[in-house]
This record gives sequence, C-alpha cells and structure tokens, in this order.
Amino acid sequence: MAARKGAAKSNTSKEELLSYYREMLLIRRFEEKAGQLYGMGLIGGFCHLYIGQEAVVVGLEAAAEEGDKRITSYRDHGHMLACGMDPKGVMAELTGREGGLSKGKGGSMHMFSKEKHFYGGHGIVGAQVPLGAGLAFADKYKGNGRVTFTYFGDGAANQGQVYETFNMAALWKLPVIFVIENNQYAMGTAQRRSTSTPELHTRGLAFGIPGETVDGMDVLAVKAAGEKAVSHCREGKGPYILEVMTYRYRGHSMSDPAKYRTREEVQKMRDERDAIEHVRDLLLQGKHATEDDLKAIDKEIKAVVNEAAEFSKESPEPALEELWTDIYA
Repeated sequence: MAARKGAAKSNTSKEELLSYYREMLLIRRFEEKAGQLYGMGLIGGFCHLYIGQEAVVVGLEAAAEEGDKRITSYRDHGHMLACGMDPKGVMAELTGREGGLSKGKGGSMHMFSKEKHFYGGHGIVGAQVPLGAGLAFADKYKGNGRVTFTYFGDGAANQGQVYETFNMAALWKLPVIFVIENNQYAMGTAQRRSTSTPELHTRGLAFGIPGETVDGMDVLAVKAAGEKAVSHCREGKGPYILEVMTYRYRGHSMSDPAKYRTREEVQKMRDERDAIEHVRDLLLQGKHATEDDLKAIDKEIKAVVNEAAEFSKESPEPALEELWTDIYA
C-alpha cells in the first residue's frame, strides 16, 4: 500500500493504534467469513457486507462513551462488533439460529442489543433516521448527557423522512449525530448521477445544522471528527452531521455483481486507501509492532471468527414457539 502523506507523524498511542487495528481486522475477517457462509447456503436472505468501511464505525465508537446509543441500516454487522456485541451471537443470528442475538428471528438486517445500546439494523431505507432522533429525544428529556449516533448512507440521504427529522432535531436541539456513510454508490447508482448536491453534509444548513466531510478511510480522522461532534451535542448545541467518505469493496449485497464500477477502481482503493493497511503502516513505521506481531494478531482474530462460525452452525434453529414471542400488536 502506498504510504499516506504524514502517516508516520501520528501521536496516537501504541495501545490505541493496536486497538483500532484489532477492531477493524475483526470486522474484515468476520465479514469475509460471513460471505463464505452465504456462499455455502448457511446464511439466507439478504446479506450486506461492511468490507472497506471498517474505519467509520471503529473511529466513531472510539469517540463514544458508555450509555451512548447507535442505530443504523441493514449494513450493520460492523456496527454490532464495534460496540462490543459477541461475534458468536452475531454470526448465529446471520444463520438464523437460537444462539443469535435476536434469537435467530432478525437475521442479517435486524439485530438489537439493549445491553450495548444498539437499536438495529433496519431494512427500510432511511427508517432508522427518525428513530435515531427519537432515541436522542428520550435522552434530552431525561437530561442524562447521552448522544445517539444515527447512521445512514448516501442513498438514504435523499429520503424525505431524513429532512423531516433534520427539522425536528434542530428545532428541539436533540443530541444526535447524523452519520452519512457515503460509500459513493448507494445500491448501485453513483452519487453524481443521483444527487444534485455534491456535499451531502450541507443538506443540514437549511435547518441550521452544522456538518463536515471526513476521510472515512482514516480511523484517526474519523475519531477526531467524532469527538468534535460529540462535544457539540453534549454541550446542548443540537445535532451535527458527519459525512464520512468511505468505500465498500463488495457489492451492495451478496447478490450484487457490482457491474456499475470497474475492478480497477476497486483495486486502486484497496491498494492506496485501505483503512486497515493505513493503521498497519502506522504501527510498523512507528515501531509499535513487528510483522510477526501483526501476523499473530491476524491469527488470533481468525480463531475468534472461526469459533463464531462453528457456533453458528451448531446452534439449533429456533423452536416453533418462538413465532409467538417478542410480538407487539
């Protein structure tokens, strides 16, 4: 990978860099394994992988505090792992098993964890945005100083409910960070062909919501921007928009051949902009780790993922009685 300008000048500690490296690598290896299980027919339905976008959620989780909330779309496996949800429970949910975090009934797109303040996984494009504002409204009502990270993509940014939510969030000064994960292609249409505004974070200006663009392939840049946004919200100044420029290496879902872009484009991003390789370079250049150290971490992560995969295969399918539980009507 080509070294980035200033890459060796990071003043981030060895422990922090190693933590970010481990977390991003866990997401990458987990998603690679999920893709394999999907190909084997062990995961059904839709499956949207997060490969390439790991720095976004790892950087923002580094800026969060205990009790902060997060809610996202159907591309949610990385968010679950980054906030500390058990890889075995996540993988078992993907395979629809009883040991899954939603008891095998949510699948890839609809997982939740009250313990980790993770409110889904939502399959309807943009549906999580007003829900995220609702979570922030509850926190403001309680006066507990918490912040909600509401993630959505560049495609969802054109949904009408997003702007209704912006209006309410600004009106009530809600402590919500709207995170636009701009991977540039939505489901398969390039942003330049679908969106009249080249910078999506400026969509909040009409409502008085400040925002900025962030390099989503640099976990340290994401963390710094996240800390700024979190501080803004905790100080009672209302919502903030982070447009995080990232890139997914795989198709929109496992069923997408991604013919709307060239292989050369994807390979160029992998070679020159990969977020995990960036941190790997920082660790090696700063003499915080050796090649052998990093190989050992990769081996350790692969063991965790393989254990999760085996658990997901061995866990039983939900009992028929589960059809009647957790129902709200």
